[in-house]
Amino acid sequence: VQLQAFGGGLVQAGGSLRLSCAASGIVVRYTLMGWYRQAPGEQRELVATIATPSTTNYGDSVKGRFTISRDNAKNTVTLQMNSLKPEDTAVYYCNLNLPYSGSNYWGQGTLVTVSS
Repeated sequence: VQLQAFGGGLVQAGGSLRLSCAASGIVVRYTLMGWYRQAPGEQRELVATIATPSTTNYGDSVKGRFTISRDNAKNTVTLQMNSLKPEDTAVYYCNLNLPYSGSNYWGQGTLVTVSS
């Protein structure tokens, strides 16, 4: 299983970014997909997860600003990030979890930097 994340970059506060993650080597339909982030000196934290077909869970700090979606046909999960704040600056990691086995996979991480 491989996860490839795309879309990080530098944006001003109040702006938007869209992250995408493509999974290969697995059929994602019955998996939990999501995004986590880790800021310098901080622990990795939940951003959002999504189960098939569309049950979502968001971290408190991103509720109302970020939207997660998935396309099982394309084996992708996407994170639309709006109203970005400097405190959203972090490396964002794509995650795929197999609920029945507990197997957990991570992408390589993509850096999001929000300037004030």
